[in-house]
Amino acid sequence: MKFLRLGSKGNEKPATIDKQNNFRDLSSLIEDFKPETLNFKTIQKIQNLDLSKLPIISKDQRIGSCIKSPGKFVAIGLNYSDHAKETGLEVPKEPIVFMKAPSCITGPNDNIELVSYSKKLDWEVELGFVIGKETKNIEEKDAANHIFGYCIVNDLSEREWQIEKLGQWVKGKSHDTFGPIGPYLVTSDEIPNINNLNLSLEVNGKRMQTGNTSKMIFNVNFIVSYLSKFMSLQPGDIITTGTPPGVGMGRKPQVFLKSGDIMKLSIDNLGEQVSEIVAN
Repeated sequence: MKFLRLGSKGNEKPATIDKQNNFRDLSSLIEDFKPETLNFKTIQKIQNLDLSKLPIISKDQRIGSCIKSPGKFVAIGLNYSDHAKETGLEVPKEPIVFMKAPSCITGPNDNIELVSYSKKLDWEVELGFVIGKETKNIEEKDAANHIFGYCIVNDLSEREWQIEKLGQWVKGKSHDTFGPIGPYLVTSDEIPNINNLNLSLEVNGKRMQTGNTSKMIFNVNFIVSYLSKFMSLQPGDIITTGTPPGVGMGRKPQVFLKSGDIMKLSIDNLGEQVSEIVAN
């Protein structure tokens, strides 16, 4: 199933997509897609519904982030060997883990803020997933049973803040609007093979990133198991899994985002994001 949230910022309604590609209002069933409802009971309830009896929501509505208020926004760095190479860094022997502040989350097509003191804003198309039940110290073979669904993440990164200002990466990853997610949260039954999805990102119509999840150093199930050894994961937590090559920092000469630039992101089965960089 595909789940999404529709409406103005702060007033989104939970919705799903029926077989006729209509957006159906789920607010009579659940309040929102948030930690309290992002579980497998919710999926089962919706699967048992006659969606044709639910109100249709106009497709003209804004699409919000596909989840609301996750407890954690965890990210994996340098998870594609060719991306590690373009940045001049060694391929990691274990996952590089950092956090993005949940306050950076925004809708998939919302504007991205470019503040006056930002010099090196960069793009990163990534596969994200959302946890669907309590996850602590699990084995890799059990990981898939803990994943509620998958989505596109743009792990926007201000490289000066991330690298040159020292300390942890979180500084360059967490500004407001640096975490567009969605448009959809897609359950695994709609994805034939999570380890063979094409990813792409364009800036102003020019292809910048091309990749496939088969090139990930650490796959999704390994990441879930690995993280669960160091922290418990709760329903609604979102994890993003790293980016393929083609980021602005890795180009010669380097290229960074400027006001007016348009980004288009796509991942097989997960839809598209289109957002504009706006000076703020």
